[in-house]
Amino acid sequence: MGQKYLLIRVAFLMILQQYKIVFGGTMGAGKSRAIKALSDIPVVSTEAVNTDLDAHSKYLTTVGIDYGEISLEDGTKIGLYGTPGQDRFDFMWTIVCKGAIGTVVLIDHSSPNRLKDLEFYLDAFQNHSNNIVIGVTHIDVQNDQLLKIYYDWMTVNNRHFPLFAVDARQKDDVLLIIEALIASLEVQSVTTEIE
Repeated sequence: MGQKYLLIRVAFLMILQQYKIVFGGTMGAGKSRAIKALSDIPVVSTEAVNTDLDAHSKYLTTVGIDYGEISLEDGTKIGLYGTPGQDRFDFMWTIVCKGAIGTVVLIDHSSPNRLKDLEFYLDAFQNHSNNIVIGVTHIDVQNDQLLKIYYDWMTVNNRHFPLFAVDARQKDDVLLIIEALIASLEVQSVTTEIE
């Protein structure tokens, strides 16, 4: 199958999808890996050889979107959409986020710019969704300060989002952030009903 066919198939699935969750964040943070860990179907991927080795040394990177699906106990299917991490693909974020029930922002803790990355991706994705959960990855590579620096940054910058240390390769870790995202959505729904 050609790349063009895959993009058309994913675009068609986006139109039909009743619920979707978007994975955004830095290049190499684990967006594709998280979707692969969680998806009940084979993941449709648009990876290509990484030509931006200054940003990250990984061999392949997402240049379109990744697509997977998870089925809830009641049979509801949720589409899982991974966005490219490079800001030159930010036009894709708007398209993919349209109609999403929330966004998982993954931040690579081993990056020297991790707090700047957090600010950039929160600013970018808050334009599309107020329902955001943050997953901090690669804490095994750089385990200094762990989550404290993120909590401190959010406190100083008046940001309030659920925050988790996750291994994007582990289904249970990814499921935890999805459950937090859905719980946050339910709280928002109840709060809206009360008001």
